[in-house]
Amino acid sequence: MGVLTYMKKSKSLRREALQGTLFVLPAVIVIGIFVFISILFAIFISFHRVNLFTGYMEFIGLDNYMRIFSDTKSLRAFTNTATFVAVVVPIQTFLAMVMASVLNAQIKGRLQFRVIYFLPTLTSSAALTMIFMFLFSLTGPVNEIAMKIGLLDAPINFLKEAKVALQVIMAMNIWSTVPFFMTIYLAALQEIPKSIYEAAEVDGANAFQRFFYITIPQLKPITTFVLLMGIVGTFQMFDQAFIFSNGSGGPENSTLTVALLIYRNAFGQNNTMGYAAAMSIMLAAIIFIISFIAQKLNNSESMY
Repeated sequence: MGVLTYMKKSKSLRREALQGTLFVLPAVIVIGIFVFISILFAIFISFHRVNLFTGYMEFIGLDNYMRIFSDTKSLRAFTNTATFVAVVVPIQTFLAMVMASVLNAQIKGRLQFRVIYFLPTLTSSAALTMIFMFLFSLTGPVNEIAMKIGLLDAPINFLKEAKVALQVIMAMNIWSTVPFFMTIYLAALQEIPKSIYEAAEVDGANAFQRFFYITIPQLKPITTFVLLMGIVGTFQMFDQAFIFSNGSGGPENSTLTVALLIYRNAFGQNNTMGYAAAMSIMLAAIIFIISFIAQKLNNSESMY
């Protein structure tokens, strides 16, 4: 009887394993073809000079990777992207945490404010870009208001001014992403025991002290997640720069990002697909390294 029972259980386990495999197989096939094989093909062509229209392919070794460090447009794109990440990620993370803390407090109308603040996340990136292009246009409301209150003597063409074009995209990105991260923080704040705040208040801690010494440390794992999401998203910023500059990265390459330059090299007139693949691999490596360092820093801090 024991042997028969074991055989029946073994047969049942094999049947369940087969069923599970069949359910997972379609997803594995799709991911394998469109993700893993695509990654391997991108790595392969990054070592070649490629023209997909003519089928021409020539092995050139590391030339595409070396070209990244000598190409002025490539260096400008990486500089713009690094600046974008360094400015946007800390600001959007801090603002999201502050807004979540405020909306988590017992203030009147907090539910309505949560809905209103979350609306930009529900709007498409293309629509938001067009709205900001109108706001910062030569005859837009920003110039009009700034001139009325005396900040400007003459209107500034933000869309064509190289010194401020990237800052406009930064402001737009912060405004559109803060509500999403605010929602994540807001959910995490619900899990912090109120007794901690009550004890700190009894000890005489004011609102700022409770925020910096209780809220921020308690949200450290969530902050790491938000930072990683922000780093990945800002490094891959494409659509806003594309729409803002009409695909050129102008004015004077001031809005040229790595993702936009990859697109231009891959599908532009030069059709330098191999060089675009090398830039993609380089960008992926940078994102991985920075994300790995951020995660390790958080793990090391959590030990104390």
